[in-house]
Amino acid sequence: MPIIKRYPNRKLYDTERKQYITLEEIAGLIRRGEEIQVVDHATGEDLTSLTLTQIIMEQEKKRSGFLPQAVLTGLIQSGGDTLGALRHTLAAPLDLLRQVDDEIERRIRNLINRGELAEEEGIRLRDKLLAPSRRQPSEQDLERVLSERGVPTQNDFQQMVKQLEVLATKLESVSEHTKSDKRL
Repeated sequence: MPIIKRYPNRKLYDTERKQYITLEEIAGLIRRGEEIQVVDHATGEDLTSLTLTQIIMEQEKKRSGFLPQAVLTGLIQSGGDTLGALRHTLAAPLDLLRQVDDEIERRIRNLINRGELAEEEGIRLRDKLLAPSRRQPSEQDLERVLSERGVPTQNDFQQMVKQLEVLATKLESVSEHTKSDKRL
């Protein structure tokens, strides 16, 4: 993982490539799937989140509407509860899509009922007009996409839980030995 050092003059230095780097170049690294870490040169403080926020802000300036206003507003409103708020903010447009899909279906059903559209034509038209989010991907497609994005599987979580249990047991053992040594 490339370590980027931020200097007091706000310049960013890629320690791996041994050269200065711009926010746009950092964005390019991230788009290629690389993880980065940005640290303050003097204090070692992790500035990764701040830098990613700056990249988003710069992209928003260049391409107005890069992020929907509802997402930006939701992030600000959420304060410290960002994950839950972000999930709610991102789900809101999906609900709007569902409402649009329901209206499309209702209007096509009305056309069919009035005899202005044949049943088969209505089905074809509905399938063309419905939002892609309504079409369910196959389980294999979902597994492939999640795997590509590095999302842990249920087995991965079970292994982590087992490892945590082993670590907890070892910590308890060390804690008990420390207590018994203090008594002596």
